[in-house]
Amino acid sequence: MTRQVVGEEIEGLIHLLAKLPGLGPRSARRVVLHLIKNRARLLDPIATALRKVDEAVRICGNCGNVDTTDPCGICSDPRRDRSILCVVEDVSDLWALERARANSGLYHVLGGVMSAIEGVGPNDLSIDALIRRSAAADVKEVILAVNATVDGQTTAYYIMDRLKGLEVTVSRLAHGVPVGGELDYLDEGTLTAAIKARRAL
Repeated sequence: MTRQVVGEEIEGLIHLLAKLPGLGPRSARRVVLHLIKNRARLLDPIATALRKVDEAVRICGNCGNVDTTDPCGICSDPRRDRSILCVVEDVSDLWALERARANSGLYHVLGGVMSAIEGVGPNDLSIDALIRRSAAADVKEVILAVNATVDGQTTAYYIMDRLKGLEVTVSRLAHGVPVGGELDYLDEGTLTAAIKARRAL
């Protein structure tokens, strides 16, 4: 039986932080201790910011991006090229491409990839919405910017098959994205090169 060193509230915060990507129990304890030591400078402002985000966050009804408005800032930006639809697995991939300024068009977030092991099929993703958006008269190209994993490529081939018959060019990321690599972990230069060197399928 593990002895509880701190109060339930602190232990609860450690437990929650340990669930975040890149943080385990030890890292979460260090973060919580640092926050407590810097309560006025960090803990209180972060708590306030979290409450504000919780109240303000919206999921874009067009593309699936996370923002504080619906439609999101990207979808409502008149400067975006509406003939290009860039398909990504998750919002983190969208944000990575935006950091790199690699895509001047719009986005579509699938919400994951098909996975037989995890029981995720086409109906669990926003593929039907993607097909409807791709059929719009102003869409000329669909870029499949999914991760170069087995599940990512399986999803890409499924989407390519569904897009047959539509008058759109289907392209995918080219060199620069290693097999097994994930977009969120790639640098901006690699992402930009991959977008620029995309090829039709």
